[in-house]
Amino acid sequence: MSDVRHVLVLPDRDTAEEVSGELADRFGVAEEPQLVRDALAGEDDAEDAQWLVVVEDPAGRLDSAVLDAFAAEYEGWLEAP
Repeated sequence: MSDVRHVLVLPDRDTAEEVSGELADRFGVAEEPQLVRDALAGEDDAEDAQWLVVVEDPAGRLDSAVLDAFAAEYEGWLEAP
């Protein structure tokens, strides 16, 4: 089985950090998720940046639908692979 990577898209850094911490508590994610700033195309203003939380799921045990619902609680979504 190939490694699975989930990308949650969130509205700001604070939310991304909160989600990152919650992933360990709620889903037992062992590896620290990676936070990535994703500036919207053509935008230089940091206020217009989205934040990505990249979750490595080597065992493929996280359910995409559950992660999408989780991200939605924070006004975000799960990026389709």
